Amino acid sequence: MAIISSKSSDQSPDYPQPKDSQLTSSKPAQRSSSKLAPELQPEALQEETGRPEESLRPQSIRDYIGQKDLKEVLHIAIQAAKVRGESLDHLLLYGPPGLGKTTMSLVLAREMGVTCKITTAPALERPRDIVGLLISLQPGDLLFIDEIHRLPKVTEEILYPAMEDFRIDITVGKGQSARTRSLPLKPFTLVGATTQVGALTSPLRDRFGLIQRLRFYEIDELTPIVLRTAKILETAIDEAGATEIARRSRGTPRIANRLLKRVRDYVAVKQKAIVTQAVAAEALELYNVDPCGLDWTDRRLLSLMIENFNGGPVGLDTLAAATGEDSQTIEEVYEPYLLQIGYLQRTPRGRVATPAAWKHLGYEPPGSEQLAMRI
Repeated sequence: MAIISSKSSDQSPDYPQPKDSQLTSSKPAQRSSSKLAPELQPEALQEETGRPEESLRPQSIRDYIGQKDLKEVLHIAIQAAKVRGESLDHLLLYGPPGLGKTTMSLVLAREMGVTCKITTAPALERPRDIVGLLISLQPGDLLFIDEIHRLPKVTEEILYPAMEDFRIDITVGKGQSARTRSLPLKPFTLVGATTQVGALTSPLRDRFGLIQRLRFYEIDELTPIVLRTAKILETAIDEAGATEIARRSRGTPRIANRLLKRVRDYVAVKQKAIVTQAVAAEALELYNVDPCGLDWTDRRLLSLMIENFNGGPVGLDTLAAATGEDSQTIEEVYEPYLLQIGYLQRTPRGRVATPAAWKHLGYEPPGSEQLAMRI
């Protein structure tokens, strides 16, 4: 399966001119087995074909760990599409970053035996960018658009007839000589990924046949991911060590793999034979990642709320000024995980550190009456 990443070119015409065969032929085009030159291979392809440490993505749904409900839904969709001889329905995947949206799209393409073309919404600035991609798709191909909520309005409107009727309408010429041409497209599957599903417009969101959310992973799901990655990286680790890394990974496979690589560096320098629970804990403490996955900034944020504002409530702008962090960074980077694990609350009066956060940082939490007055 080829994996292609698109990039726009300033030298390309306003719209690619399709060949006559693309307009009149109803026969499926023969698939090309050619491969990109190594220096032209996109990052996604290099991860599949490069060194062992770059081959961390699972190759099939069976190898994909976690997201049990999502896998069941997609397995049914794949089997139904194969029975009918059709392409998959358009799929929208949403959820926090690092949970495997891109990986799932690559797995879907392999399961269907088709090509997956990868691009990002900011790369589709002009109409010709998306038109060129759509025309090049073969029957059943997957087009993966990351951060699809950032699509320009013009590009999004081109996708409407492409998703519904497998055609695109383009304008040829200017002024009085301008005319509209409708170009047929081969049936394809659009897989959109976003971290902000609420930012999608209703017309675009409603055109997806499947809308699925990726949830955070549990420790018992992250542990086999760490063990699998360690095997690929040829790093000796026991199950207790993998569990320790999983516990500090914020429920995110991407973070788990990143922490494992840092532990691997620590083990190589300290000349440890195997990554045990004690070794993993020692290494991650060096990187300021505590047993709950909080880093230095997370703890500083909570400590400042407790010490300077008696646990809150405190406004976001006040908190940003006191920590020296941008308010948007606090709201989008640090707060989501603290809210998820119950260490922070958002109230009409401001942010409040919960009793669990007090205990975690070694402070004596306030009484229930005082806490009720703050909330």
